[in-house]
Amino acid sequence: MTSDTVPVPPGGEILRYAAFTTRPDGGNPAGVVLDASGLSTERMLAIAAEVGYSETAFLIPGRAEGTYTVRYFSPLLEVPFCGHATVASAVALAERAGPGHYVFATPAGEVPIEVDKDADGVLRATLTSVEPHVEEAGEADVAEALALLGWSPEDLDAALPPRIAYGGARHLVLAAATRDRLARLAYDFDGLAAYMTARDLVTLQLVWRESEDVFHVRDPFPVGGVVEDPATGAAAAAFGAYLRELGAVTVPATLTLHQGDDLGRPGLLHVELREGDARVRVSGAAVAIP
Repeated sequence: MTSDTVPVPPGGEILRYAAFTTRPDGGNPAGVVLDASGLSTERMLAIAAEVGYSETAFLIPGRAEGTYTVRYFSPLLEVPFCGHATVASAVALAERAGPGHYVFATPAGEVPIEVDKDADGVLRATLTSVEPHVEEAGEADVAEALALLGWSPEDLDAALPPRIAYGGARHLVLAAATRDRLARLAYDFDGLAAYMTARDLVTLQLVWRESEDVFHVRDPFPVGGVVEDPATGAAAAAFGAYLRELGAVTVPATLTLHQGDDLGRPGLLHVELREGDARVRVSGAAVAIP
């Protein structure tokens, strides 16, 4: 990021954090602007493109303590919600103001976040999603997605059928029958981008179930100009809603999602489903990138 290429925000800092990890070279990197007051949409998009991460979060402080209006930009477009940039932003705030409660007013709705410090001194943020929902995925749409991925119907796990899930953004969930199928990801970038744009999908949530409560996931993100998102909190929230809707887990449940291993940026996401509360909680650590 250079100030002579893109105007520096009024707050003077464009921070970089890795989310869902305690290592700067793990998880998913996000840009964070803690005071984006006065920045136009065009300037936010230009900054996000220059930073080059899958998303950059732009925060505008609210009147009440701990409240912020937040917008999220990929290098190509604005997205309604981004989990990893939310976690990164909340940890960045907690490093300056201390652990506690924050509320982000996002384009998708209000997202509360709790930041705690564990016994090792690591800050961990837990976001509570907006009200999620799950819908059927048409057979023709699924067939087209599989063709663009280079998958066959036999590559899918019959116990976890395709669905479109929402927890702040829309994701097509496809479950692989084997870890090997998930590991071999090579797809038609332009074709999948067009497919997803036409259906208002932010990522594909590709998953493989290792055990009752442990999953491995990958998220192609061509609509944002990114081949693959290394750790995707919004998709994790949607996936939690998907599992609840299918009855594929026993609620209450805490799930562990491994993401980024195939990219060499391992990340760890925890998804909590509570009885009597449809909203999904996603938690993880974050660390500043030097």
